[in-house]
Amino acid sequence: MSAAMEAPDSDPIEVVIRPATRDDLPAVLALYEAAGLDAPGTHDLARAQAAFDRISRYPDYTVWLAELEARPVGTLALVILDNLAHGCAPSALVEDVAVAPDVQGQGLGRRLLTHAMQHARTRGCYKLALSSRASRVRSHDFYRHLGFEVHGYSFLVTLDDA
Repeated sequence: MSAAMEAPDSDPIEVVIRPATRDDLPAVLALYEAAGLDAPGTHDLARAQAAFDRISRYPDYTVWLAELEARPVGTLALVILDNLAHGCAPSALVEDVAVAPDVQGQGLGRRLLTHAMQHARTRGCYKLALSSRASRVRSHDFYRHLGFEVHGYSFLVTLDDA
């Protein structure tokens, strides 16, 4: 997918959103750190490669990478989940949304999530869900602006001590 995005000075910038490859993992991990999803220096590339190999075997789990002028500047993971309820309509889950700090506010996150929503629609999903840390108030405003609604509660249990 390729589309023009308006830069702050109104010059169109070419945005390419494509599935990430194993070779893109260093850039994806760097985006997680730059965006504050993970602490700097906490990634093990070999471990990430093994996880990516497992993810690649899932029926419909894609790590998407957004590039501006061939530079990786955003990413998200999209999983399409098969269901038995809701007339067996699948649902979609977005995880790990990260945009490089120097391009935040330029519409890149909107492009990534719009891409995820369109992809989920083509797969017949009845909903797309994501979760966000309670402290990320700016992110919540961004998600609401895209049409996301607060729905119910999100619960989690930490399963390890790491």
